[in-house]
Amino acid sequence: MTHIDKNKFGPWAVVTGASSGIGEEFARQLAANGLNVVLLARRLPLLEEIGRGLAKEFGVEYRAVGVDLSDEDFLETLEEATRDLDVGLVVSNAGATVYGNFLTIERASLHRSLRLNVTAHLNLVHHYGRGLAKRGRGGVILVSSMAGLQGTPYMTDYAAAKAYVLSLGEALHVEFQKLGLNMTVLLPGPTDTPMMANSGTDPSDTPMKFMSAQECVAEGLAALNANRATHIAGRLNRIMIALIPRSVRPKMMGAMVAKGLARIKPQAEPLG
Repeated sequence: MTHIDKNKFGPWAVVTGASSGIGEEFARQLAANGLNVVLLARRLPLLEEIGRGLAKEFGVEYRAVGVDLSDEDFLETLEEATRDLDVGLVVSNAGATVYGNFLTIERASLHRSLRLNVTAHLNLVHHYGRGLAKRGRGGVILVSSMAGLQGTPYMTDYAAAKAYVLSLGEALHVEFQKLGLNMTVLLPGPTDTPMMANSGTDPSDTPMKFMSAQECVAEGLAALNANRATHIAGRLNRIMIALIPRSVRPKMMGAMVAKGLARIKPQAEPLG
């Protein structure tokens, strides 16, 4: 686990998509560092269960907020729920993938995905960033994906959205540094989470084994501590990206996704 300075990044951290996978693990590792956590996702009963467990194990406070980040007015709910809190860290993690051939996906589903994977990140950083700037300390982690480093067939809008998140964070890293804030974009590769399981992807489909959520999050927090603008989780993932030409990666990634899709019925529900 990576040590996080709760005086700089606390006393409260906001974590989206906290009901499972990488988001839940972020909440756990932050609570283990003594930070109180605001847990955001659609499934409120599950958030309450997770929050109670963190409070009991680590002696922290929690606040669970059941909200769908693809709703256009979600920020009003979140602002009301956290107005009285001193938020020092935002982990904008929630996301979902709409799998399948682009032309066969309903446009409404694509628009919903766009609100969740792009607009929600933008709104969260803009809203909480103003408070962080007034504090003069704290930080933001934006969770992108290795899928955003090139076009990725059969998850086309997701890859494009993650490219937006990457570009947004890289630019804000420079702006936030002048304000005394840390900004890091975390790019996970294949990670052992429910989202990966629902994709149908098998470890045999990839050149390397899946990372654990624990390893991915620990690397992300270490990158935040170092105030690195971007961080690809996993040494082998970083080597692969460095060695394989960008022009080759879309076809390679598409073949991997296609194998997974052959095993499952395409789904588009967010996991947060």
